[in-house]
Amino acid sequence: MPQRPGWVIFGPIQKNTLRSYESVITPFCQDHGNLELEELTVWLVQAFLGSITNGRKPQTRKIRFAHLTSFFNFIHNTLSPNFQNPCNSPMLLKLFRPKITNWNIIGKEAVDEIIFRSAKIRNRLILELMARGGMRIGEVLKLTASDLQDRKLTLREPKSGREHEVVFIPQKVADRLREYAAKRCKTNEDRIFPISYETSRMMVAKAWKMVGVPLRPHDLRRYAATYASRSGVPIEIVSKVILRHSNLSTTKRYLGKITDTEAMRWIENLYG
Repeated sequence: MPQRPGWVIFGPIQKNTLRSYESVITPFCQDHGNLELEELTVWLVQAFLGSITNGRKPQTRKIRFAHLTSFFNFIHNTLSPNFQNPCNSPMLLKLFRPKITNWNIIGKEAVDEIIFRSAKIRNRLILELMARGGMRIGEVLKLTASDLQDRKLTLREPKSGREHEVVFIPQKVADRLREYAAKRCKTNEDRIFPISYETSRMMVAKAWKMVGVPLRPHDLRRYAATYASRSGVPIEIVSKVILRHSNLSTTKRYLGKITDTEAMRWIENLYG
C-alpha cells in the first residue's frame, strides 16, 4: 500500500479495522495514492466506487461506501481538518448511503427498570455506561483502571481513528465504577470488565427479558442520544460529546422516530 506523507498515515487505526477495510482502501490508494487531497473530487470517488461495486448486491455497495467514508473521516479528523469528505456530497449519499432506519427507542422508565433490576453490580455498570454515557459495548469492555479520571473516561484507540476520545459520565456512576475497579483490578492496565462480547450480549438479553422489552447493546447507546436530544440538549452536544460522531448526519440516524403522541405532548409543553 503506498505511503504518501501528508495524507496516507495509518498509525492510530487498529489492525483488525484496517484488515476489514482492506478491500476498499488498498485499491483506492493504489489508484489514487499519488494525488493531493484537493484532487479527490466527488466525480473521482463516484467512479472508483462504481468500479468496485459494479454488479454487487446493494448491501455490499453500502458497506464499501461506509468504509470509504470512514477512511476520509479519519483523514479529516487526524491529518487535515480543512479536508472536505467527498462522500458527504448529496449525490453520493443518494447513490450509496444505507437506508435510514427509524429506530424504536425505549423510554426512560423501561431503561431505569432494566438497570435497577440487574442484580450484579458488574452488569448494572455496563448497562449504565451505555445508557448514561452513550458508549459502545466494545468500548465498555476495553476499559482499564487507568482510563478512569473522575467523571471522564479515556478511550484508547477508538473507532474514529483518533489517538483517544473522552466520555463523560454522571458522578454517581463514576463513583460506583471507581469503587468496582479498585476491587477487581490488580494493576492499572487490567480490564475492568474482563468478559467477552458474546457474554455481554447474553447479559443484556437476560436483562430485558425481566421487563419484557426487547433490547440489544447498541439500543442503549441510541437511547442515550435520543433521551438527551428530547431533554433539550443541543444536537451538536449529542453528536460531538455523547456519541462522538464526526458529522451530524450520522447522529440523526440514531435518534428515534417521534410519534404523533410525543409531538403533541411537546407542543403542549411549549405552548399549552
